[in-house]
Amino acid sequence: MNRRTLLGTVAAIAAFGLVLTGCVPERDQVSPSDTPTVASTADPSASAVAPGGTASPANPGDSRVYNQQLTWSPCDELECSTVQVPVDWSNPDGPTFGVAINRHVALDSDRRLGSMLINPGGPGGEGLSFAEYFVSIAGDDLLDAYDVIGFDPRGVGQSSGVNCGDGAALDAYYLPDVVLNTQADIDAARQTFIEFTNNCRELTGPVWENVDTVSAARDMDVIRSVLGDEQLNFLGYSYGTELGATYAELYPTNVGRMTLDGAVDFLLDDTQISVDQASGFELALGNFVEWCHSQEECLLDGNTATAKQQIHDMTVTAQDTGYPSGHEMDVNGTLMFYGIAVTLYDQTSWPYLMNGLNEVLRDKTASVIFQLANFYLDRDPSSGNYSSNSTEAFTAIGCMDSPLEDPYTIEEYNDFADAVIAAAPTLGFAYAAGTGCDGWQWEANEHIENLDATSATGPILVIGTTNDPATPIKWARSLTDRLGNASLLEWDGEGHTAYGRSNQCVIDAVDGYMVDGEMPSSGKQC
Repeated sequence: MNRRTLLGTVAAIAAFGLVLTGCVPERDQVSPSDTPTVASTADPSASAVAPGGTASPANPGDSRVYNQQLTWSPCDELECSTVQVPVDWSNPDGPTFGVAINRHVALDSDRRLGSMLINPGGPGGEGLSFAEYFVSIAGDDLLDAYDVIGFDPRGVGQSSGVNCGDGAALDAYYLPDVVLNTQADIDAARQTFIEFTNNCRELTGPVWENVDTVSAARDMDVIRSVLGDEQLNFLGYSYGTELGATYAELYPTNVGRMTLDGAVDFLLDDTQISVDQASGFELALGNFVEWCHSQEECLLDGNTATAKQQIHDMTVTAQDTGYPSGHEMDVNGTLMFYGIAVTLYDQTSWPYLMNGLNEVLRDKTASVIFQLANFYLDRDPSSGNYSSNSTEAFTAIGCMDSPLEDPYTIEEYNDFADAVIAAAPTLGFAYAAGTGCDGWQWEANEHIENLDATSATGPILVIGTTNDPATPIKWARSLTDRLGNASLLEWDGEGHTAYGRSNQCVIDAVDGYMVDGEMPSSGKQC
């Protein structure tokens, strides 16, 4: 059974503390006849291959969207533009919509190597806002050599973002605790999901059923071409590693220098992915507890096992009765998990988690946890409004990337729940808190089934963090093996991803490859 969990990875976008930029380019849907016809500087026809997936759409590289010229305009500290792409890549010259991009121009024109696309993860992370943050953390050599290109992938943010309703509608679907004890519970959850996603499709339009990762990768090739680059240079975080690997499989000869940080081995069985990620959060929580014990203010029990049991007991109480949050909504089990999980993405957030747990232990309230959970969800705790569509986009993209399956049974669900809870006794309950994509009604035109063609690319740099909760180090190692022509860089640290939040060793290794072409030896540790 193919089960894509809808918990956990969505927090990747919160790890960077992104703030929406003022860049709002034109994104109206147009017909093919409205697409600009200025010839591009690269030949797209040579890259219309899909060696690792199902049958590719007819001649995607011949689409007229490759024949457009960009117009840039100032937006905040960057420049913004829009790239027209097909709504449905199986109809390359059908209706189009705009993918919003922005640009931080290379600081040293004499050293400029071209453009470099970046992706913050998710799926659902907004690349426009991430670009402004990225240029504040990236190495000087990288910023000197590349135009940094941020983009909202299809269905995200300014790129015809998917829409599932207002804050109340999102709260009603995403925030309740779900109890699944019987087949009737499973069937009810499926029906709720069907009704919710049907409403999303009605509000979003045809982009809803075309937000899969293969289509987003094909969009990246259009961006590469209209920017005038013969090859794609790319740095992706978390889900961005799946996007980059997918591009490498579709367009192996178009890959330039590519770094995949916080690698996702997306070809693993989805149950294995859930078990691995649940285990990663369990490990990170244990490391937090040990750190907390070194802090004078920590109110957790001094024994690590007992302290983790205290945290688990808090989640049970949250599910059974809830904790007052200081707002109309109490903190239930779902919000308790979100509030804990978001702090495990970066060790610098551990003091917030300690304060939140201290409050629960001392006062039997959870106002800090509530604030943390709302940060996780990009939700304003006072108004209940969501500041981005990352949560909805996470659902749509994740489910589009999963092949359609038969309805779940209570026996299958119980086997899955047993596996994740055994791997993560403290937090595994969250991974068994729903039925994932059961009831999804749309299927992508293409799925990547292997990464055989990626060995034909230039070398790819894969980065893994030893104690990464969201993308465990084992995924970086296995993805490196799958890619073939790839090197692995490991950072011995806590939290999610490495470049820009770890140490100078990682900066030097990545910049040395991306700028100077000097690939670190595989297995290098920082």
